[in-house]
Amino acid sequence: MSKTATPSKPKSAAKSAGKSPAKTANDKIDRKAPALAPHITCRDAAKAIEFYKKAFGAVELMRLPGPDGKLMHAAVQINGAMVMLNDEMPDYGALSPLSLKGTAVTLHLNVPDVDVWFARAVKAGATATMPVADMFWGDRYGIVTDPFGHAWSIATHQKDMSVDDIQKALKAMGDLPCPDAAQVSQKASQKRAGH
Repeated sequence: MSKTATPSKPKSAAKSAGKSPAKTANDKIDRKAPALAPHITCRDAAKAIEFYKKAFGAVELMRLPGPDGKLMHAAVQINGAMVMLNDEMPDYGALSPLSLKGTAVTLHLNVPDVDVWFARAVKAGATATMPVADMFWGDRYGIVTDPFGHAWSIATHQKDMSVDDIQKALKAMGDLPCPDAAQVSQKASQKRAGH
């Protein structure tokens, strides 16, 4: 169920009138912000919210539409973390990865079963940009790109390794290509755009 934020009277005005402050949708929003939360721009943020519900089990926290109906701000919770989002607003420089032809950011999910989460995201419409595999650093890991151009790495931790052990495992791989998530996402965005 979505919550639409609405303006409320300042609490001081309610107190001076001898009344307790009116309860509004704003009173239901948890104002304790996490120390860090991604804020992403999407082409059609309302569709993105629905996708994130299907792909990642997102819980919608709020929507704040502007006068034109575009989402100025929205928030969902994915895997216990808040993700904020808004619609593209080119006049203000808010462009999505689809408009930018790629992204330099990857959103990372640590989950109990990467294979289940990865398959669910692909079934919901994400593109598998790096298949799930056991990685040299001790995680089972894969990357998807959502229909809005955002890259999501998904991992399940399998074993603890020291930095030395990770470096040895990497060295043992030789010169195998290991693209970073941004390169993988850019290729997926270009594929989507027909380039």
